[in-house]
Amino acid sequence: MKVPLSLVYLLAGASVAFAADAHPVVPAADTSSSELRSAIEQFSADSQSLDRAYPIHISETRRARFDRFYREQQAALVRIDFDHLSQDGKIDYLLFRNHLERQREQLSIDAAQAVEIEPLIPFAKTIIDLEEGRRRMEPVDPQKAAEKLAEMVRSIDQARRAPGRDSQKPFVARRAASALASLRNDLKTWYTFYNGYDPQFTWWMEDPYKRVDGALNNYVKYLRDQLGGQREGDDSAIAGDPVGREALMNDLAYNMIPYTPEELIALARKEYDWCEKEMIRASREMGDGDDWHKALEQVKSDYVEPGKQPELVHRLAEEAIDYVTSRDLVTVPALAKEDWWEEMLSPESQLTAPFFLGGDLILVAFPTNTMTEEQKLMSLRGNNIHFARSTVFHELIPGHHLQGFMQNRYRTYRAPFATPFWSEGNAFYWELLLWDMGFSKTPQDRIGMLFWHMHRAARIIFSLSFHLGQMTAEECVDFLVNGVGFERDNARAEVRRSFDGSYEPIYQCGYMLGALQFYALHHELVDSGKMTNRAFHDAILQENSIPVDLIRADLTHEKLTRDYKSTWKFFPQRP
Repeated sequence: MKVPLSLVYLLAGASVAFAADAHPVVPAADTSSSELRSAIEQFSADSQSLDRAYPIHISETRRARFDRFYREQQAALVRIDFDHLSQDGKIDYLLFRNHLERQREQLSIDAAQAVEIEPLIPFAKTIIDLEEGRRRMEPVDPQKAAEKLAEMVRSIDQARRAPGRDSQKPFVARRAASALASLRNDLKTWYTFYNGYDPQFTWWMEDPYKRVDGALNNYVKYLRDQLGGQREGDDSAIAGDPVGREALMNDLAYNMIPYTPEELIALARKEYDWCEKEMIRASREMGDGDDWHKALEQVKSDYVEPGKQPELVHRLAEEAIDYVTSRDLVTVPALAKEDWWEEMLSPESQLTAPFFLGGDLILVAFPTNTMTEEQKLMSLRGNNIHFARSTVFHELIPGHHLQGFMQNRYRTYRAPFATPFWSEGNAFYWELLLWDMGFSKTPQDRIGMLFWHMHRAARIIFSLSFHLGQMTAEECVDFLVNGVGFERDNARAEVRRSFDGSYEPIYQCGYMLGALQFYALHHELVDSGKMTNRAFHDAILQENSIPVDLIRADLTHEKLTRDYKSTWKFFPQRP
């Protein structure tokens, strides 16, 4: 068998040196000594090439080509002498192994889903064959192609009138609609390539293409609106596709979380109960007794007037940066303090992102003139001063912006292994640490921080319960409103965002679970005096976004084996 080029690079021990950072407070270079770095970089480049060469995701040709690619990589990986790798190399081996297994599992899932939607779009192969033939630079016969498009119009009509359509599962119909919308664009690409350049093609194809394009557009709407129950422009609709227990278990194993979904739901309820006790304590300090919902309403009513939110965000960002740097908690390069700014979220974006989003810029959620009075008030209350105090540093520094800044400079080759348990977990971990350090100045500030803590516990409960088939989307909304204190529009946006397919099923679990992993590791290494806060936090940022269990293995010099599996039980014991 031909040895992949990536293995040649690996055996050569090639490495890539990073340019020195311009700021002397940051270590001068990427310190990775991994023997697998070049192999992983080659793998990433080859993956991008294949993705470009086989862009139709529903295509069997694409799946077969990627499966062969992953099998070749796995065969090369098995031949590596694991025991003689450095610790960095062993970690990268495990990351690479898990990633390849995960990708092949996803191909199997994709194949099963393609079979599931095939009865709804039996004509899909016609489009795939036309476009893939064009990409292979095969000559086209315009008359025969026109006949295929005419037949497709008839096939679309037959598919729409097929018996039993009304009993179709809504999430399968929505999946078919999404696939068909993409295929419609593929057909347009195919048509545009020839049209006008090939006179014979244009003569035969102009009318058939117009008819099939219109039929495809109408059929997509039929699948999405009538069978899928999600009409375009209907803000109240929440799409969801429960994945089941087996898929959740696979996702947890990939992220090295050695708990079952049922265990995580039970543990998250304990975390929720702890938050409720702390809410009551803060409520009493505010003079509201045990009625923490009443205290929360007071906190939500403390917002800046319209137009003043950008000023608040800037002030809160500067406060957080000063807090972590003055206490020597983490290195914040001068450029990281300089290269961020603010943008406002559109009303449409706030349908799925009712709070802030962040990174190298922070996207601010706040009312606009086009919202109803009720919507404006919900946005004001949901983005009040005390909620925003945590959200800003979660999104900027020491949260997502600082993460991204360091990810672009350290172990960049680990990008394929990115996990929300590192990115979202680390950002929320700072909320836990700063809570312990007394960052909240008033009971109102504490309630603001507790709201998010309770929210992250609720995310585990409702997202896993939904995917296990134990809660509906509407029950998830009610839980956030009644159990956490969400504004209803914000709760609907949160649930819509969780289940619309833009995030993996266990993404919402990553906030709290990843945070508690970092929190437990902080106790193990910093509270024990083995590392300083700054050394610990800098080391985490320089590992890049990988499962926290392997960061622990690196920092504690744990002995790793080729078949390593996580057994780390990191959940805190709440009284």
